[in-house]
Amino acid sequence: MGAIISSCWDALPSTMELLPPSPAVYTTILCCFQYFPLVTVAQWVLSWHPAGKTSSESIFNIPGRIAWCAMEIIGPINLIYSLATPSPHSPTLTNLPASNVLVASLYCLHYLNRAIISPFFSAPSMSPIHPFIMSSAMLFNWFNSACLAGWLRGYTVPTIPAFFHESQSPRSAAVDLLPAVGIALFAIGMAGNIYSETSLFRLRREEAERRVSKKTDDSQLTGETGNNGNKYHKVYVIPPARGVFRYILYPHYVFEWLEWTGFALAGTAVAPFSALPVSASASVSSVAIAPPLRLAPWLIPVAWAAGKLAVPLPLPAVVFVVNAVTNMLPHARWGRKWYVEKFGEKAVAGRGAAVPGCAWL
Repeated sequence: MGAIISSCWDALPSTMELLPPSPAVYTTILCCFQYFPLVTVAQWVLSWHPAGKTSSESIFNIPGRIAWCAMEIIGPINLIYSLATPSPHSPTLTNLPASNVLVASLYCLHYLNRAIISPFFSAPSMSPIHPFIMSSAMLFNWFNSACLAGWLRGYTVPTIPAFFHESQSPRSAAVDLLPAVGIALFAIGMAGNIYSETSLFRLRREEAERRVSKKTDDSQLTGETGNNGNKYHKVYVIPPARGVFRYILYPHYVFEWLEWTGFALAGTAVAPFSALPVSASASVSSVAIAPPLRLAPWLIPVAWAAGKLAVPLPLPAVVFVVNAVTNMLPHARWGRKWYVEKFGEKAVAGRGAAVPGCAWL
C-alpha cells in the first residue's frame, strides 16, 4: 500500500509545473474539467445544498460573506498569478496580445462583482455556508481558472477529433465580428445578472423593513421588545411575476449563462502561441504545444461548428459555459421546488426555474 501511495504521489505534477500549469499539465487539467457535467448528475438527485436559502444549522458553517468571497476570489487570483508568473513555456501577462488580456479582464471583472461587490456591498445578508460547499466551489474555480490561464497564455492543444486546421480558407467578415458580438453579449449578460440579483436584494430589504415595522407596532401594543439581530437574516420573498421574473424564477442564472457564452465568443480572438509576435515568443520554447486532448462527446458539436466557421476553438471557455449551465440548472430546479413549498404554486404562477413554461426546469 505504501508503494502505491508513493507511486501516485510521485506521479503528481510539481509546483513548478502546476503554478502556472505547464502544457502537459494543462491538457490533464482540461481533460478532467471537461467531464465535470458527470459530477452534476448527483445534483439532480440530491437536494442537499447547505448555502443561501437552503442553508442549515451546523457547527462547521462559515459566515456567508467570508465563505462566498473566499470561494469566488480564488478564480481571478489564480488566473492573474498564472498569467503573470514567468514560465519557460509561454510569455507572461505583459507580453500577451491585447485580445488575450481583454478576455482575461472580462473574467476578472465578473469576479470583482461576484467576490467583492455582491457579498459586501449589495447583499443585505448572506446565510452561513457549509465548508463542503465552499471547498467544492473553490476547487471548481481553481480548475476553471487554470484551464483559462493555459489557454490565454497561448497554449495550443490538438483535439481528437480535430476539425480546425490553420490551412483552411480565410474567415468571412461576419465571422470576424464574433469577438465584438461576444463582448456585447457579455456586457448584456453581466448587466442583466446584476440587475436581477439587486432586484432580489431590494425585495428582501423591503420585506425585512415591513416585518420590523409590523413587529414594532405589535411590541408597542404588548410591551415586548425585539431582538437586535440582523433583520435581513433568512428573509426571503418570491419575486412578483413581472419584468425579468415574468416567466422564470432565476433570470440571474440565465443572464450569467449569456454572459459566459459571450465570453466564449470573445475568446475566438485569443491568439495562440503560434500567432504571438516574435518579440513575445523568441525566448520561449516550442513546447507550448500541449499534448492532444480527446474531447468529451458533448463538446464535439461545438468543435465541429468552430471548424466549419474556420475559427479557433475557445475550448476552455466552451467548457466553462457547459459546466456553468450543468452546475446551476439543478440548483434552479431545486430552488423552484423550495419556492413552491414555501410560498405555494399560486405564487410561483406557473413560472419555470430557468426555462419559461417548464414546471421542472
